Amino acid sequence: MILIIDDDSAIRSSLSFMLRRARYEVETAASPKEAMEFVRHGDPDLILMDMNFTLSTSGEEGIYLLKQVKIFRPDVPVILMTAWGSIDLAVKGMQAGAFDFVTKPWNNAALMQRIETALELTGKKRKAQEEEERNKETFDRSFIIGNSKELTTILETVKRIAPTNASVLITGESGTGKELIAEALHRNSGRREQPFVKVNLGGISQSLFESEMFGHKKGAFTDATADRIGRFETAHRGTIFLDEIGELDVSCQVKLLRVLQEQTFEMLGDSRPRKVDVRVVSATNVDLAQMVREHTFREDLFWRINLINIHLPSLRERVSDIPLLATHFATQMARQNNLPDVELSSDAIQLLTRLPYPGNIRELKNLVERTMLISGKSILTAEDFEAQHKINANMAKGEKDINTAGMTLEEIELHTIRQALEKYDGNLSLVSASLGISRQALYRRLEKHGIKI
Repeated sequence: MILIIDDDSAIRSSLSFMLRRARYEVETAASPKEAMEFVRHGDPDLILMDMNFTLSTSGEEGIYLLKQVKIFRPDVPVILMTAWGSIDLAVKGMQAGAFDFVTKPWNNAALMQRIETALELTGKKRKAQEEEERNKETFDRSFIIGNSKELTTILETVKRIAPTNASVLITGESGTGKELIAEALHRNSGRREQPFVKVNLGGISQSLFESEMFGHKKGAFTDATADRIGRFETAHRGTIFLDEIGELDVSCQVKLLRVLQEQTFEMLGDSRPRKVDVRVVSATNVDLAQMVREHTFREDLFWRINLINIHLPSLRERVSDIPLLATHFATQMARQNNLPDVELSSDAIQLLTRLPYPGNIRELKNLVERTMLISGKSILTAEDFEAQHKINANMAKGEKDINTAGMTLEEIELHTIRQALEKYDGNLSLVSASLGISRQALYRRLEKHGIKI
């Protein structure tokens, strides 16, 4: 097990992610007091320790902590980290019993090599494969990245309720990962071998709702040239994920409620009731309780889908997960596009933890991927990310001027919608919010103007 001692949460998160990917067990401490508590009562195989803490920038506090560590754990190798690169400080550390030192920002490959060497020389080679098999979790996180307290609490809830058939409502801002939580509920349930059917209710018009959800028989309406199975029948014995449920028209809510209550439905053009066995998981980024009070969402449907509520925090509420997410997105981007692996420098990680993310995880992913493609570097720095973030901010603020003289009201509306779609890259939630209308109202206007998404 490796103990990381650093008062910078971004550094702790970045190092933790790198070491866990290399199959090491990791613990962290944010202060000398917390570190010594673990050194006295824990059993670290190696310690990565910062030399400078908030109370001191001279490194003397780090030297004192190192001496205390060596009193209690003389055989545990300690690798020092210092942002100053001071040879004098490094020499003092080595004289006090440190195994090695690195300067910030560090090189990942070089740091890993130092760690491997230290463990080999002290006879504590890692047994990653054995540990992985022995401690392998049966819980499938479905590629959910992060170890913040907020996310850990959510995953404990998912683990507890996934095996049940309870209906779940997932709430939270756009881009917080509601679909991934829905997938985790399915993959950890007894329905995991059956279909997981995703439905974006915000993208289904009132006129198409029954055909999409319940299917239709050939000849049921003009364009029904063949039988079609609906989403509920496709999800039989599995899970159906009803995303953007707050955008569902009131008349469609009644039809949805019936199938949820009775577990039966009728295809269009067929009066024969069909039984269906599905677990229902819904998601929304709007306040359904407020919609109930405003009579725009049925109260009986609200309670039917909301037996269990899981609220996802925004990215600004789980900042400690940003280094893990950013590194994951960079690795994923490289593998999916046959690109060389890249490193995120420590100053880049620190910048990423300070940036605002109104688009949450989706925005962070976009920023990391675009920075990789534009920079073409093997090590991404804060400067690289800052440049792309400024472009994002300018795009968000920038509006194209248009001379509306001589244009009809319909033409102005069409131009405004197209401008918003371009500005927000087709994200209907952001487009409708910017225009001050509901997603359902936006969808009707898209149909009216023949705009395909």
